[in-house]
Parts: sequence; C-alpha cells; structure tokens
Amino acid sequence: MTKFLLTVHVLAAIIAIGPVTVAASMFPAAARTALAAPGDVRATAVLRTLHRVCRVYAAVGVVVPVFGLATADSLGVLGDTWLIVSIVLTGLAATVLAGLVLPGQDALLAGLDTTDGDGPGDGAPDRRATARLAMYTGMFNLLWAVVTVLMIVRPGSTTGA
Repeated sequence: MTKFLLTVHVLAAIIAIGPVTVAASMFPAAARTALAAPGDVRATAVLRTLHRVCRVYAAVGVVVPVFGLATADSLGVLGDTWLIVSIVLTGLAATVLAGLVLPGQDALLAGLDTTDGDGPGDGAPDRRATARLAMYTGMFNLLWAVVTVLMIVRPGSTTGA
C-alpha cells in the first residue's frame, strides 16, 4: 500500500504542481506583453489561459499533500523534522499561491478588461504589479523547490542519499 500511496503522491506532484509552477512563471511576462498592447485580444487570451491553468491545477494539487500525509503515515515518519518542515513549507506555498499569486493574476486580468469596449479597464495595472506578481511567483516556486529537495534528501533517511 505504501508504494501505491507514494506513487500517487509523486505523480500528483508532477501532474498538478508542475503546470501551476510553469503557468504562474509565464504569467508576468505575458502580462507585460498584454500591457504593452492593451487592445491585443490574443495576449489577453493567453493570460486567461495561464490563469485558468493555475486555478484548476492548484485545486487538483490538494491531492499532493493528502497522499503525502497518507504515505508518511504508512512509513511511520509523521513526526520526523524534515516532514514537519515540508508540511509547513507546503502550507506557506499554498498560502502564497492562494493569497498572492492567484489574486495578483485576477487583478492584472481585471485591469486589462475593457469596461466599455473601447480600451483597457479603468484600473489598468502597471509594470510594478507584474514585477510584484513575478516576485510572489518566485517565492512560490522556491518554496516548492525546497520541499522537493527535502522529499528527496530526507535528512536522517536510511536511503544513503
């Protein structure tokens, strides 16, 4: 059963977290492109698609910690420090995604929406908003990178890695 749980956990991490990481990383640059050409329907469509990928896969990503906890329980490592740190960092990554990245994407999209069909929305975002979003996305990616390293190295593990 442990092998099954671990397999689902790793596959879910690759399939769910990977697309969020890539789409969120692409969003700020695509937003700068859309800001440079406010009437470009294609640029706005790209942003909407990237945002949809982030939202949908973030929801699917809930499976990752669920199966991770089940795997940890079956391995008897729930109290290990590396796992507790990983859980905390995963929570921080989820908070950054849900509290900063996704709302930042929402705000940029809202600012690009036309209010009367003539041009950009009244609260058109600026380059600082895209830079801030890029920073939040970098924080999210860095947190997941650290969690991944902890999952592989697992301080005190018996794998010899």
